[in-house]
Amino acid sequence: MSEHEHSVGFYVGILFALLALTFLTVFAAFVNLHAWNPVVALTIASVKAVLVVLFFMHVKGASEKMTKVIIFFGVFFLLLLLTLTMADYGTRLWT
Repeated sequence: MSEHEHSVGFYVGILFALLALTFLTVFAAFVNLHAWNPVVALTIASVKAVLVVLFFMHVKGASEKMTKVIIFFGVFFLLLLLTLTMADYGTRLWT
């Protein structure tokens, strides 16, 4: 077994972690946190995304150069989407 391979039990553990976070998201949706509801939901979603990317997409243990390229382009496109969204929002006529 190479250093990049994990046992089935490891993946089952990640599966249960993802399921627990999903149930936590559903539970948090029914709790009135006022303006913090989106923050809590996005934080839980971000943790789930990191688990999926690191372990199911095998980014953990991959080439460092390739990982840096992927992170760069991910952040670039996130900033591009946020910039375009804010440009649209800022130029609307609120009548």
